[in-house]
Amino acid sequence: MSASLRNLVHGIAVSAIFATSASFAQAPAPLAGIRGAIVSVAADKLVVKSNRGGEQTIALDKDTRVAAISLANINDIKPGSYIGAAGIPQPDGSQKALEVHVFPPAMAGTGDGHRPFDLAPNSTMTNGTVGDVVASNGRTLTLKYKDGEKKIVVPDDVPIVNIEAGERSMLVAGAKVVVRARKNPDGSLTAASVSVGRNGITPPM
Repeated sequence: MSASLRNLVHGIAVSAIFATSASFAQAPAPLAGIRGAIVSVAADKLVVKSNRGGEQTIALDKDTRVAAISLANINDIKPGSYIGAAGIPQPDGSQKALEVHVFPPAMAGTGDGHRPFDLAPNSTMTNGTVGDVVASNGRTLTLKYKDGEKKIVVPDDVPIVNIEAGERSMLVAGAKVVVRARKNPDGSLTAASVSVGRNGITPPM
């Protein structure tokens, strides 16, 4: 595994731990998701125009990780693939996917589990290993993780992307990003990770 990929695995794993630790009184606060486009970038900060309106200044530090997001094809997802899916719980206990992201083999196990997420009201995030794949009305995937499994229904119009190790040089004005940031005691934000779309892609997660 390359050094950049090791760093990305570590950064995303740390983000996942933070995101699931809110139930512990002394644990760090969950990371905030900021989705939008970069307005400007400096060595130690980003200014992002949020999809919700307004601009956010977000500090970058030595631990900030960058992930590159590129288009993927659902037909490439096979039993044994390691993926993540944001979804909305359905009455039958399945999750209707809002997006699916595919990890490279070296990142298998990243963020393993099922937890609340902030992409949409009542949304969840499930990371796990694909078991069964059934082609019917889109795709239905069985996603298995340490403490259980979920059925993920993936409609035909849901975005499917790859996650790969990225570089700071990808952070340029106009790039579409999803920033996972921690809130500091003074109210400022510091990025734990930045997912940036390749070739104008908007990261869907």
